[in-house]
Amino acid sequence: MAVWALVGCGGAADSGAPGASVPTPEPPPPATVPGPLVPPGTDLHAGPISLPLQLRLPTLQVSAPVLGVGITAHGAMDAPEGPPGNPIWQDAFWYRGGGVPGDDGTATIAGHVDDVLGRPALFAHLRDLHPGDPVVIHDTRSGVDVRFVVREVATYSVQQASQPAVLAAIYGAGPVAGTGPQPAPDGLAHLTLVTCAGDFVHGSYDHRVVVDAQRVG
Repeated sequence: MAVWALVGCGGAADSGAPGASVPTPEPPPPATVPGPLVPPGTDLHAGPISLPLQLRLPTLQVSAPVLGVGITAHGAMDAPEGPPGNPIWQDAFWYRGGGVPGDDGTATIAGHVDDVLGRPALFAHLRDLHPGDPVVIHDTRSGVDVRFVVREVATYSVQQASQPAVLAAIYGAGPVAGTGPQPAPDGLAHLTLVTCAGDFVHGSYDHRVVVDAQRVG
């Protein structure tokens, strides 16, 4: 179902054969978040699902639990809300129709910029991230940290964010086309962070802040 909204040298060992070369050991594979994170076949229209993940943004002193979310009846990525004081305003939302964080392709995590009273929410300062800043997905089951580094921070109007090319950058081409997560064209693992920005017009903000982060370990 498509979503429309939005790295020395060492001594040589005795091989037992003069002149024989010593093979260079392969580096261990990077730690990863095992998937799937939600039960197979979970409807994208079903409600939020708690995940064994934390999102950490050290530069912003942010650490938040992650919920797996689907899409609304209007085809937009869900962003659950609640009354003032509800913890939902400080939760991160992983789009479960996209990639698992750390896999080749694109994973998408959104968060609120403020609550219903206008008080700062989880991503209130997302726009203050800069290229080179770290982003960490922590697996609470294994203690594994999947690490990313911010590559770009951009702001789009709602109209710009609805264009196919921008949607594909945010979610990956597969989820936008309704074919599920696909490898990214550059073969890398990307994590997109998204929140609202701009002016509050007709019940919603008119801009989006989009952070593109690339896996580094």
